[in-house]
Amino acid sequence: MAPFRFLRVTLLAFLLGSMAILAQAAPSASEQKLIDTLIQRVSQMKTVTFMRNGKAHDADDAAKHMRAKFDHFKDEIATAEDFIDRCASRSEMTGKAYQVKMPNGSMKDASEFLNAELRTLRKGGAKPRAS
Repeated sequence: MAPFRFLRVTLLAFLLGSMAILAQAAPSASEQKLIDTLIQRVSQMKTVTFMRNGKAHDADDAAKHMRAKFDHFKDEIATAEDFIDRCASRSEMTGKAYQVKMPNGSMKDASEFLNAELRTLRKGGAKPRAS
């Protein structure tokens, strides 16, 4: 009976330790670089308007807001996709999805728009696309 109890205690300690590590998952250096680059790209998108809770924001404001949310939630983010989901897709206060107003007036969900930008980055693209 004692070996079984030891095994249970060991397993429990392992699981609790793993949960603590996962709870403070910070992005790797490569993911951090992708997040930083994505925020920088947003700041350069002068032809699109970022809509947050029904209010229009320019590229600089959108990038600053994303950076502030990232700094706040950094320990909960491991990937650039996590960043988009946690910091750049919806309001924490209202739950409303962020939108991006394109130059032609059409609207896209910020999540869809930023994930497309991220896919371009992951493929090695450097030029921001506004359409």
